[in-house]
Amino acid sequence: MLLLAAAFLVAFVLLLYMVSPLISPKPLALPGAHVVVTGGSSGIGKCIAIECYKQGAFITLVARNEDKLLQAKKEIEKHSINDKQVVLCISVDVSQDYSQVENVIKQAQEKLGPVDMLVNCAGMSLSGKFEDLEVSTFEVKPYNVYVTVAYPPDTDTPGFAEENKTKPLETRLISETVSVCKPEQVAKQIVKDAIQGNFNSSIGSDGYMLSSLTCGMAPVTSITEGLQQVVTMGLFRTIALFYLGSFDSIVRRCMMQRAKSEIADKTA
Repeated sequence: MLLLAAAFLVAFVLLLYMVSPLISPKPLALPGAHVVVTGGSSGIGKCIAIECYKQGAFITLVARNEDKLLQAKKEIEKHSINDKQVVLCISVDVSQDYSQVENVIKQAQEKLGPVDMLVNCAGMSLSGKFEDLEVSTFEVKPYNVYVTVAYPPDTDTPGFAEENKTKPLETRLISETVSVCKPEQVAKQIVKDAIQGNFNSSIGSDGYMLSSLTCGMAPVTSITEGLQQVVTMGLFRTIALFYLGSFDSIVRRCMMQRAKSEIADKTA
């Protein structure tokens, strides 16, 4: 009976594996595709542009600093695989007037054709304690359009270096429990998942666990992915509890250390 159940389970998994490609999105062919990257002058955005350019895409870089854009353009063009490829640079602040952003997209499409992939990497992280942050900092299939949500870990970028300048001790200690990734590694994985039409893009085992635990009502790319989430949810939740316990311990130690420092200052 046990052997029969095992055989049925194996057959079911094989069936899912065979059926999965039939419902998965059609992969995007990057050669000749038009990829728009906001925040593409540095960090992960620039590395994603390089990765797409290596695969034959046409690139539109959008960022605020024109000098950085031109510098990034020269760096990206070193990775061309044919003479037809183009890197278009447009200087604009995408967080401001929407009409400007709309004009940018129209301008890019007039020169390089319809946008096949839009990569939103513009933005920055404001580190600090919740109660110290200003309210203003929180502002924020039918048409064959697929969305990929990336869960990049701490990555060695200019933005991450700036973030560390104001990062509270608790957050910094928690971040140090894992290694810092290279932007090229993160970009390569994001591009791979995006062209495959995957909804989630994660790096490493921790990233995969996070994307599975937070899937909620998120769509799945394949039956196999959904099955994996169902099977691993309980295990990942158990592991996450140990993570949370460790993080809570770090926060408590920092609170005790801060309280001792305050007492020492008062008695000094």
